[in-house]
Parts: sequence; C-alpha cells; structure tokens
Amino acid sequence: MDFIIGRLNALEPGIMNALGRYRHRVFIEKLGWNLACEHGVELDQFDHADTLYVIARNASSDVVGSARLLPTDRPYLLGEVFPQLMGGAAPPCDPLVWELSRFAATDFFAATGNALSQFSSTIVDDLLDAVMAEAASHGVQRLITVSPLGIERLLRRRGFQARRAAPPQIIDGKPIFACWIEVGPRTLLPTLS
Repeated sequence: MDFIIGRLNALEPGIMNALGRYRHRVFIEKLGWNLACEHGVELDQFDHADTLYVIARNASSDVVGSARLLPTDRPYLLGEVFPQLMGGAAPPCDPLVWELSRFAATDFFAATGNALSQFSSTIVDDLLDAVMAEAASHGVQRLITVSPLGIERLLRRRGFQARRAAPPQIIDGKPIFACWIEVGPRTLLPTLS
C-alpha cells in the first residue's frame, strides 16, 4: 500500500476522478448516503484548493482508502452542514483544528473487501496513522469529524484519544455525532497474556 498526500493542484492527473469514484462506491452505493453527484463521482463543495487529501492505494494503484482534511477557519462540512452536532456550541474556527471527513478504508479488490466493513479493514490503522502524521506536520492539534457512532469505538480501540463534542443525533435515519480527535501518536493498549 502506498499513500498519495496533497492538495488538489499537487495531485497526479486522474487521481481525483479515481477518488470520486471510490467515494461514490463507498458512501452512495454501499452505505446508501443521499449525496448529490454526477457520473458516478462523489465530490462536493468541500473538495477544493484548500482541501488536503490522504489517499491509500493498493499495489495495483487502486484507491483503497481516503481521508479529507480541511482547516476549520475556512468553510467545512461540520461548520456549514451539521453545526447542530455541536450541541449548541459554536463549530470550531481555528487554524490548529482541522476537520477529518470522507474517511473510508476498504479494498474492493481484495477477497474480503466491502464498504460495510470499512472501519474494520486492516487499511484503517495505516490510513489513520498517515492522517495523524500529515495533520501534525501542519501543526494541527485536534481534528473534528462528523461520524457514525462506530468511529468512536474504532478510534479508542486503536489507541487514539477521541470524545464526543455533544450527544449523537439522528440525521437521515442514522445516529451521527461530532467527534474530537487529539492529534498525536497512538497509545497502544497493553496486550493480555
């Protein structure tokens, strides 16, 4: 697996189309999110020049993971679309706090890959580590994300400090919440002997 990390203007030709098709397959086809898209490519108003991408690819150069990072002192998903998930608090607006969105980690080309297990894939650990390293390299102290409830457990099990910004809410029939994630190395849990 290798990672492509960069902003829109620095990415290799064709990668945004491959990323958009991957996101369409994960979020629309498999998870059933109601997102506007054209021609089987899921990109939205938050995919722009300020967006930083972390894209995982397999040995055949197929996209197998994605993450989108946006500074919160510019328009971002939580602040613009889901501010109610902050439970009455103002959404963050701080250059040291970035939003993590469109996170997925599944290899559709592997024998066991499917979007319904997107958060249990072996790709998850490497993708989260790459996201944290990239955020840290930009001086980011915390991430905020709009997530399904399972992401909180996933992050904690994998040694990340994560907590809810407010209680979950039902949106489009699914419980979601805003989740704070501290940027830093994972604290690995001791193994039982």
